[in-house]
Amino acid sequence: MATNASLAKLFAPTGTLRASINLGNPILANADPATGAPFGVSIDLAKAFALRLGVPLELVVMDTAGKSVQAVNEERADFGFFAIDPVRGKEIAFTAPYVLIEGCYLVREESPLSTNEEVDQAGRRVAVGLGSAYDLFLTRELKHAEIVRAPSSPTTVATFVEQNLDVAAGVKQQLEADARQRGGLRLLPGHFMVIRQAMGVPKTRGEAAADALRAFVEEMKASGFVAEALARHGIEGAAVAPPG
Repeated sequence: MATNASLAKLFAPTGTLRASINLGNPILANADPATGAPFGVSIDLAKAFALRLGVPLELVVMDTAGKSVQAVNEERADFGFFAIDPVRGKEIAFTAPYVLIEGCYLVREESPLSTNEEVDQAGRRVAVGLGSAYDLFLTRELKHAEIVRAPSSPTTVATFVEQNLDVAAGVKQQLEADARQRGGLRLLPGHFMVIRQAMGVPKTRGEAAADALRAFVEEMKASGFVAEALARHGIEGAAVAPPG
């Protein structure tokens, strides 16, 4: 079994462990409005992993999932926090998920849509955040509706409103918050996907690194660390994933 010292060399060849953090998913990370410092479940996990390896931590902060993935693919970051997706999996070795999040649809109050199944029809236009898990998933799944990509996940509802689109797709909690703020909007019942949020490392780092990260995630779930982090940051609607 690889030692912490040997793993530290695999994960942090520069001597500092660089974690790619996506601020586009408020369930996992947010920025302090006063200081701009990132905080959240993903930051807590990154700190715990750096402590485990005995190396200093650097947060590589991005505003979208796509940029966060790119940072790891280009090895400008050593690992990151992403929704599992086969497109991303070509370059990144994922752990099992540590958190499960619902992906939902948002419409206007007066919309004729009442179910998720009604969305995929010709003439419907669906807003998604560019490069997000929803973008990747719906690009594969929607056969008739048109996808309109907002610059980022947090701007999805603004794009939906400004361009008079039919549906916005995203994290349930973000959509609920936007609906409360703007008014005149509602979520369709249920969800169109369950997002499996995991940690990931470039496949170029080898199986030992991937296995170590997988074991770390399982330990963090089993010990209650993930559940405690969700509670500490006041996150509702996200569930700790079952053992991998």
